[in-house]
Amino acid sequence: MASHSEASPVPTPKKKSLLDKAVALASGPHGLWLLAVVAFAEASFFPIPPDPILAAVVLARRDRVWLAAAVCTVASVLGGLGGYAIGYGLYEVAGKAVIEFYHLEEAFHTFQARFAEWGGWIIIAKGFTPIPFKLVTIASGVAELDLGVFTASSILTRGARFLLVAWLFYAFGPQAKAVIARHKGKVLIGGTVIVIAGFAAFALL
Repeated sequence: MASHSEASPVPTPKKKSLLDKAVALASGPHGLWLLAVVAFAEASFFPIPPDPILAAVVLARRDRVWLAAAVCTVASVLGGLGGYAIGYGLYEVAGKAVIEFYHLEEAFHTFQARFAEWGGWIIIAKGFTPIPFKLVTIASGVAELDLGVFTASSILTRGARFLLVAWLFYAFGPQAKAVIARHKGKVLIGGTVIVIAGFAAFALL
């Protein structure tokens, strides 16, 4: 006689969220390398800012907070120098394609004109905002802003921004991690809004 009892289903492992994967990678030996690559690329062509990776590194390894901020800053400044070089000598070959990709040709030319009045101060002001830093760096190269001024301004603004992000997640890491875990969707939407706001702010310069 056949038994009517059914075997209990074997529970399947729960899929990890993107946050979990990022934190897992950040806590491993390649976390800082990933942070450096993203920070470098974002300053010259990559669309995603390094802040989420920096946050993941700090959330996973609080002992790396200042090292992570330093790596992020150095990589971003070096990437910014790459963006400057694109604007200075390769604008027609590569820089123009980046600007056209984001449909910011008019805003780009307006931003260039601001250098005549503000110089390095505009880098300090805009480098701390959600405005894509690659557009600032390429515009600086096209405007032939003094390389020393550009480098010093980039170090100041990117260093201050990433130190602040690192410190916030160091100080409020457990609370932040709990909030992100409970409201992944809202956090993702919020991050998207910040990126869009950056492009809108740049377009309204």
